[in-house]
Amino acid sequence: MLSTSRLRSILDWTNQRCQLCHLPLTNNERVWCHHCISHFPQPPYCRRCGATTLTYVDRCGYCLSSPPPWQRLFRLGEYRPPLRQCVQRYKFNGKFWLAHPLGQHLAAHIENPAPLLLPVPLHPRRRWLRGFNQSTALAWSIAAITGSQVAPHGFHRIRHTPVQKQLSRHQRQQNLRGAFELTLKNLPHHVAIVDDVVTTGSTASALTNLLKRSGVQTIDIYCICYTPMPK
Repeated sequence: MLSTSRLRSILDWTNQRCQLCHLPLTNNERVWCHHCISHFPQPPYCRRCGATTLTYVDRCGYCLSSPPPWQRLFRLGEYRPPLRQCVQRYKFNGKFWLAHPLGQHLAAHIENPAPLLLPVPLHPRRRWLRGFNQSTALAWSIAAITGSQVAPHGFHRIRHTPVQKQLSRHQRQQNLRGAFELTLKNLPHHVAIVDDVVTTGSTASALTNLLKRSGVQTIDIYCICYTPMPK
């Protein structure tokens, strides 16, 4: 266990150095320096599915023919450096406190925030190994800005599934079949699902369909990153 003095020194260093380039922060900088933040990848994207586009559009060509089941997707950027490093350190390196600045940045991009936020659930085994649910921490950080409510256990993962990183879109869909259940009743008409990274949208689609079957009319997706994949 870290001593109090050692923990204080780590926190002092964290508050004084950019968490990406490790250069000293100025008085008006927090967590990341302005230079690193300016390189967060934020290209225009389709407001429906999240795919990168030449200009911001309400529906891209793919969504006109085969739209996702949700209504809007709000993202901070693409899953590439340096934003990718931020997510990896937050998710895998135990820097759970990064949920606060990441959530603040994302909340600034959200229009008409949903009154209720539902984090993507982790299976208890994976949560135990990681130590926390990154989507839940992110949801609480967003809610602190938007004034939304958070239902940390609104979804329950009832089946442990293999990691989806190397799976195709079809394999992901099959992998998630019957993996979730909705534990809430009397949901509001407008709800947002919170996740750290959206790739194929298979997880978001599975959860969205559960909400739609329960009568929810408007469903948004809030995520830090979107990973482009061939459709």
